Amino acid sequence: QGREDPPWNYAAPSYGDDYAYWSYQGQPAAWQGDRDLRQAEPYGTSYRDQHYYRGYHPNLATPSPGQDSIFSLPPHAGPSPSCFPLSPQPPASGQPSLLLQYRESGLSSSSYELSQYIHDGADHYSLVPAETWSPVQAGRASASTPAPVAPQKFPLPHVPVCFGAGGQLVLVCPHFPAEGEPAHVELHSLEVLLRGTKEQEELQAFPGPLAREDLHKVDVMTFCQHKIATSCDLSTQRGRDSALLWKLLVLLCRQNGSMVGSDTAELLMQDCKRLEKYKRQNPVANLINLSDDEWRAHGPGTVDLLTGEVPPIVETLAQTVEKFTKLLYYGRKKEALDWAMRNQLWGHALFLSSKMDPRTYSWVLTGFTNTLAANDPLQTLFQLMSGRVPQAAQCCGDAKWGDWRPHLAVMLSNKVGDTELNHRATVTMGDTLAGRGLTEAAHFCYLMADIPFGYFGEKTDRMALLGSSHRQVFAQFARTEIIQRMEIFEYCQQLRQPKACLLSFQVYKLIYASRLADYGLPAQALHYCEKIATVLLGQGPASHPMLARQVVELAERLKLSDPLLLEMPDQDQTLEPDWLVQLRTQCREWEVR
Repeated sequence: QGREDPPWNYAAPSYGDDYAYWSYQGQPAAWQGDRDLRQAEPYGTSYRDQHYYRGYHPNLATPSPGQDSIFSLPPHAGPSPSCFPLSPQPPASGQPSLLLQYRESGLSSSSYELSQYIHDGADHYSLVPAETWSPVQAGRASASTPAPVAPQKFPLPHVPVCFGAGGQLVLVCPHFPAEGEPAHVELHSLEVLLRGTKEQEELQAFPGPLAREDLHKVDVMTFCQHKIATSCDLSTQRGRDSALLWKLLVLLCRQNGSMVGSDTAELLMQDCKRLEKYKRQNPVANLINLSDDEWRAHGPGTVDLLTGEVPPIVETLAQTVEKFTKLLYYGRKKEALDWAMRNQLWGHALFLSSKMDPRTYSWVLTGFTNTLAANDPLQTLFQLMSGRVPQAAQCCGDAKWGDWRPHLAVMLSNKVGDTELNHRATVTMGDTLAGRGLTEAAHFCYLMADIPFGYFGEKTDRMALLGSSHRQVFAQFARTEIIQRMEIFEYCQQLRQPKACLLSFQVYKLIYASRLADYGLPAQALHYCEKIATVLLGQGPASHPMLARQVVELAERLKLSDPLLLEMPDQDQTLEPDWLVQLRTQCREWEVR
């Protein structure tokens, strides 16, 4: 009749524990779906239900004085409670059972769980040692009682899967080796499984990692031209701006990383969709305060009071110049200037005014610039040469202003003596374009102004990756194509200066290496780790300690993918690359400091 409480101890579940492991302790609702299984195993289920109530209702395990208790421990020391047979003990008179109170209050998730404890009034037990107890009886009871079995994490056969560092997918088939079935493990190549996907094809098409001594620049130029043809929609503004950046990289590769303003201006004008026609304005300067009616009264068909002649209705250029000369015969300089300005003789007017007082010269010069359209690149040039930031730099990118390229071209190819003014005008144009969402165009301007690259977390930096705004989400910011374009720019810098590197870009190379490993290209990923380690060893891991540790961690997983290890004897395959050993050593030295 007696039932033993088995001596099994389980840790109480915590908030962060795995649900699959602790579900039989802390999630009674998850048991409702497998009541049939529990009915087939009454003892294990009963033990599990007891453990649930002990874990979540402490009063059931350690009742306070004056309360009814289901289990009571003997007051004296002796063998463990599991060695004592259970004897019935009715509850106190007049007081309902505590479990019965829980059932009536609705605290139980299932009436079946309470039924394991409450059958009738005689089903309550307490841990009271029997009068005649012997080890033989205890052994016989233990032998007759099945040992409780902890719930299985996976009650049904399943397929465990994991990824190997060598670009492999490891799959274990759902067999039962304990029942005589042979274990079956399958190894699949991720490179083969993912063949044909857009992401893997994009990674394989890039000739990286780019190194000055290992790669011919023609391959890089071919890749850039392929990107222009396949990924740039030239019918849109953003597509043309993206193509402009790729063309700039082609130019840098061709010229070994160097360029001048006229080269860039030629590139900008080639990319212009068409040369716009800028409408000119009528002259507004009037030096002698004659109204338009007075000028018409002195126009063709009327007698000239100075010469006494009737001017022709249609005047040729020679006749216009002749009248300008006659006005000067009589010393009418201001009238001659007005006549020249109204008849587009700006060369005559500017030369004459330059020999007069400065105010008059300024007046004529203003009259000439006012005849140009506000979005005319000549306006941009004249304003820059006048020592001002051109208005186009603050208004470009708007549909009313048209294309921004001619304005930047005229500024780059006609730089003034004030270097700071040239820099400020170019940066201002870049800021204006960035504010209108034209990121590629803005970064082109920043490159012309030699703005350094910053970091993704520093939103005040003007750019972090070439052609991508670091104010968007990181997944969209650090796309594969963006990282490839940035690496080509770094390669162009190395063509001019072999030791040049972009330190802030090395973390994106590590991200790119991780993507290569994810798509089954571990050897190429390890090569990227080597290039990053070379840069860090030259700069010192202390500059980027976290990056150095992550490179070491990834390289340790990929080191067996090095093709050089296949050529080594079996006893030498445990060796590591020198760069990995050096980087790990420096990381440890830095941590000690």
